[in-house]
This record gives sequence, structure tokens and C-alpha cells, in this order.
Amino acid sequence: MGSGQVTSSEPFDFQGKHVTVAGLGVSGVPAAKVLHGLGARVTVVNDGADERARAQAAELEALGITVRLGDGGTLPEGTELIVTAPGWMPDKPLFAAARQAGVPVWGDVELAWRLRGPDAAPWLAVTGTNGKTTTVQMLASILKAAGLRTAAVGNIGVSLLDAVLGDERYDVLAVELSSYQLHWAPSLRAHSAVVLNLAPDHLDWHGSMEAYAADKGRIYEGNRVACVYNVADKATEDLVRRADVEEGCRAVGFTLGTPGPSQLGVVEGILVDRAFVENRQKNAQELAEVADVDPPAPHNIANALAAAALARAYGVPARAVRDGLRAFTPDAHRIAHVADVDGVVWVDDSKATNTHAAEASLAAYESIVWIAGGLAKGATFDELVAKSAKRLRGAVLIGADRALIREALARHAPQVPVVDLDRTDTGAMRAAVQEARQLAHPGDTVLLAPACASMDMFANYNKRGDAFADAVRELGSADG
Repeated sequence: MGSGQVTSSEPFDFQGKHVTVAGLGVSGVPAAKVLHGLGARVTVVNDGADERARAQAAELEALGITVRLGDGGTLPEGTELIVTAPGWMPDKPLFAAARQAGVPVWGDVELAWRLRGPDAAPWLAVTGTNGKTTTVQMLASILKAAGLRTAAVGNIGVSLLDAVLGDERYDVLAVELSSYQLHWAPSLRAHSAVVLNLAPDHLDWHGSMEAYAADKGRIYEGNRVACVYNVADKATEDLVRRADVEEGCRAVGFTLGTPGPSQLGVVEGILVDRAFVENRQKNAQELAEVADVDPPAPHNIANALAAAALARAYGVPARAVRDGLRAFTPDAHRIAHVADVDGVVWVDDSKATNTHAAEASLAAYESIVWIAGGLAKGATFDELVAKSAKRLRGAVLIGADRALIREALARHAPQVPVVDLDRTDTGAMRAAVQEARQLAHPGDTVLLAPACASMDMFANYNKRGDAFADAVRELGSADG
């Protein structure tokens, strides 16, 4: 972490301390208010000075908090601690100055961890390149089915600071953590944790795949009961091996195949547990059916197994796993069934904003007309196309970087007909849906799994998915 990083989680007395908050926005403003309320002398620094930043600055200054807009690179004199927004890159001059001065840097997650009370709810923590939000929501649903007071918090839902400092008392928290948040959380120690998978992502922020994996692996440090890993992704098991955990903490794998001892897996359509049972060499506990998972796509079954492993590590009974999975409804734009039109199934997975997510989505269907493209974020598509080629009936490409996907298709799936839509206006999605309809036959799935970010054409992946769903519904109503 560099010199000056505090790694113990001893209580920190904020009274009179000079704390610099790096960045306004979703995490910075609440952090500044909390620190001010704890008696710290707070200075907020922010790179931008746009209208929103000025409004947030005015709100904080009214409380007596100092705000410096347009100057996020200079370390304010006398700073004893920096609390940073998770997205601020580690190579910023502010952090170099902090290292030189021996000033610790925390993220909002570290701050929340330090502010927990003596009877605080333990954290069941989830990270990974893809599937974090779904897994945390499944986990929260399972914990609620067991009668526990819980919430999905962290990178989603309730903010961690609110969960830790609010009036509501929780038994246990289901915590989603990004690689950014983990980078700035040196003393976090979860009850149990999982790294769902690892694939290249955010490498511009972390600097290398090794640094990205190491930050993900921080989630296992100090685990008390279980480090849960993906049997199909050896890199996650390697992170468990390298972690420094409490005595007695166990490595627990999840697999879509038949589980060995200390694993959860699938046997003849049943999710089974051979980790949290008596005599796991010989016994297995039925948890749920694959049909209880919505949708029952392979990567989503893996998410369900990971959530079940964390819940079981906390002592949740098998029945609650089944009831929690049945009660769970996935968020919009995550392999969402939109409509059946003339025997063709239309599926919205606009959330598949990188190649790893798109690969999982494509693996869920046998015969696919694929709608893809957008901003590639430095990604390459050869591996994705090579793995998925046999499933593709056709492809419709949209967005700024569609040529990269077209070239990969030409190399690895030359037999697949490709429609290249040379437009990036929002109306392109309606045209893409029309073209996909021409390519699709009864029994096919038209799948929006862009493998790219959306900002070249849409405000976010939600808007992209909405445009797709609207265009598909127009097809259905036209037929009706």
C-alpha cells in the first residue's frame, strides 16, 4: 500500500484531526459530513468546478467545511488523513504527496469499517469482475429468508456509512466491493468473502492485471470462517492461497460440476453443499433446484452457489437458501427476457459491458443472433468470438468500436452473417432490432450483450437496454 498506510483497525479519534476528503460526489459528500460531525477539521478537494460541484460545495461550506474546487492535486497543509472517493486513481499527485508525508489514505469502505460499533454486524463480502451485484442481492434474499436483519450495501443499495451509523440494527451485512474500494480499505476484515471471477478490467486504473487481482484478493485478508472461490477460475483459488486469514478459516469452492469435499456444486439439477455439513467426505446437503434460480443461465447458477456458500458460512439453514433464491428477482438489463415474437426469444443483457460478461451471457443460449458494440474500453474480442462462434446464427453491430468485433468475427466466425450499422445515434437500436429480426429463425435467441460500454450512444447501459426493449415491444405490437 505504500508508506503511511495504516493497516490496523484500531479506533481513530477524529476530534480536532485535519482530514482531507478527496472528491465530491456520491461518497465524498456523505464522508465529509460524517467526519465533520465527529469533530474533524475537514477540507474537501475536487478536480472539477462544474455547476454540480459548486452546489455541493455550497452545501458543505454552510456547515463550516472548507472546499477547494479545481485543485485536487495539492495536499492541504496539516493533513493527517485522506479519505478518498473510490474512483480516484492511485497515481494522482495528491497520493504521492501523502506517501511522502506519511499520511494514510482511506476509502469510504475503510472509513465505514473504522466507524463500526463494538456490536457491529459482521460483513459477508463479494467482489469479482462480473456478477457482484446479483450475488449480493441473492445473498441478502437468502439471509432475509432465514429471518435475519440484513441489507445489500457497499457498491449498491444502502451506503456503508449509512448502514454502520444509521439507527437500524443489522444482524449481518451483504457487502458488494469493487476493486477500487478494496484498494483503499487496508484494514477490512470480513466474516467470509468471495471473489467470483477474475478477467481483465479497469487496467487503466490499476496499472496491470497483477495489481487488479491483488486488490481483489484483499477481500480475503483476515477472513474468519470461509474464503469462497470459483473452482473454474484458478486465479480466485490462488488469491485464497496467498491470503493471511484467521486460524480455522476454510477455503470453500463452488462449481457447476459435481462438488468435492469443501465445495458447493450441482448434481442432476440440484444445488448441493459438501462444505457445511457433517462428514463432508461422505455427505451432501440439498439446497435448491437449478429451476429455483432466475434466470437459470450457467453464470447465474454460479452466482447462486457463491451466495449460498457465504450464507451457509454464516450458519443459514438449507431451506433458507431455497426460499431466498425463489424470492430473488434479478435487476433489469441482466439477462432479462423481453418478449417472444414469432418463435424468437428476445433477451436484454445490456449490463454485459465487457467481454467477460458477454461470454457468460452468450454461453447461456444455443442459437443466437447477437447485438453487440459500443465503447470497447481497450478490450479485444478474439477470445470471446472464438469461444462463442458455434452458437452464433448472426450478428448485428452498433456503436463506435464495432469494427473491432467485426474483425474478430471475420477471423474466428467467417460463416456468421454480420450486419454493420454505420451509425451511433440512439435510433440505431431500433434499426438493430429490425436487422436482427431478419436474421433470426424460430428457436433462436436475439441477445443484446454488447461486450462494450454504452456512453458513445446512450447515457448508460440502462438507457441502452430500455431502447432495445422498446424496439422489441414495437415488433410484438406490430404483429398483434
